[in-house]
Amino acid sequence: MSAAVPVLTGARVILRPYRMSDFDRLVNHYQSPRSAYMDGPKSIGKVWSEFAADIGQWALLGFGCWSIEERASGACLGVTGINFPPEYPEREIGWVLWEEFEGKGYAFEAASMARDFGFRKLKFDTLVSYIDPDNARSIRLAERLGAVRDEKAATPNGEGCLVYRHTRV
Repeated sequence: MSAAVPVLTGARVILRPYRMSDFDRLVNHYQSPRSAYMDGPKSIGKVWSEFAADIGQWALLGFGCWSIEERASGACLGVTGINFPPEYPEREIGWVLWEEFEGKGYAFEAASMARDFGFRKLKFDTLVSYIDPDNARSIRLAERLGAVRDEKAATPNGEGCLVYRHTRV
């Protein structure tokens, strides 16, 4: 399967394909203490592997990740998308926002757009978010998106993360 990365436009953000210029922001995030909720800090090689995998999912699966761009300024705010690497029992919707853009509603708008793409365009009935139990911000965002905790769901590699289920309505 081959799929071009669609560009989605919201009120304040654009979900667009990754650019090479986004890689340095990902490295900065994943080498900081803020990445502790996502198995970080990570080496530059590990960040590169995940960056390339996020891009490659589009060609292989017909979905993947986008960079979140602020419409007004063109600034890259973070990333969001739908992931399904081999160790994931289910398709996951995830998000990362750079610290200076948190608390402004960008993650909610972007993740809503990614979730809706999965439900409307790809016809998925459900998505999950795998969240570190200590990541209160992501838990609040998942709940704000309408996800509910699913204590019976499998986790990647049996990890001790929480699973929040998003269901198509």
